[in-house]
Amino acid sequence: MTTDIDRPMQPKAGVGRDLRKRGFLRKEFARFLAYLEKRETRWDLRDLTDEQLCDIGVTRAEARTEVGKSWFWD
Repeated sequence: MTTDIDRPMQPKAGVGRDLRKRGFLRKEFARFLAYLEKRETRWDLRDLTDEQLCDIGVTRAEARTEVGKSWFWD
């Protein structure tokens, strides 16, 4: 007896394009989530005290530079 796991799934007509579209949307969604995470961590960095920055090995000037980076290029 074969199960669905044993048989490869055959795409229906026109489905390949839909799968490529989904792949594109997933990639774009992942890029958007990465942007949001980067933005949030930069805001967190902005709010750290000098002592906390020293604990992670970052100077105030380095933190300011990181926070000031453009969202477009990074």
